[in-house]
Amino acid sequence: MNSEQFFIEEQAEEAAVRLVEELKGGHYLLSLAESCTCGLVSDLIARVSGASAVLWGSFVCYSPEAKKRMLNIDGAFLEKYGLVSAETAGEMALRALEAADADIGASVTGLAGPLGDGKTARPVGTVFAAVAYKVDGEVTVSVKPLFFRGTRAEIRIQAALAVINETLKKLEMREKK
Repeated sequence: MNSEQFFIEEQAEEAAVRLVEELKGGHYLLSLAESCTCGLVSDLIARVSGASAVLWGSFVCYSPEAKKRMLNIDGAFLEKYGLVSAETAGEMALRALEAADADIGASVTGLAGPLGDGKTARPVGTVFAAVAYKVDGEVTVSVKPLFFRGTRAEIRIQAALAVINETLKKLEMREKK
């Protein structure tokens, strides 16, 4: 592991501690749907003592079939928008939120490399992070397109950190409403 990757992993661990604290403080339940990170986000959160009080669980939906079966996303939807898209990330977050009856659902989908998906012109490092959250019974879904450089491991940890940070931002926004 190079020093830059170590620094990013350290940032991700610190962000996960902040996220667990914020979720606990608001009595919020989080559910995740992960593709390119393949459980890394939930692993970072679960490393924090007390995470079991706020982390419902994580759907690791690495394959198209897993997205269909685990999250009940229609195959036609995936065919139309692709596995790596803002629409799919948003749908994954929404389905994670609904499946757990959680307060917040977060998701990530992307191309970690070293090869692309062979179907789109999206370059390796393309990632979409999404957060779905409830405020006064209304559900809002926010998706952030991201692009990372580096090895497969570096892209995955950057994507995990981005999901945690986006969730923290949405918690802050939610608290202000």
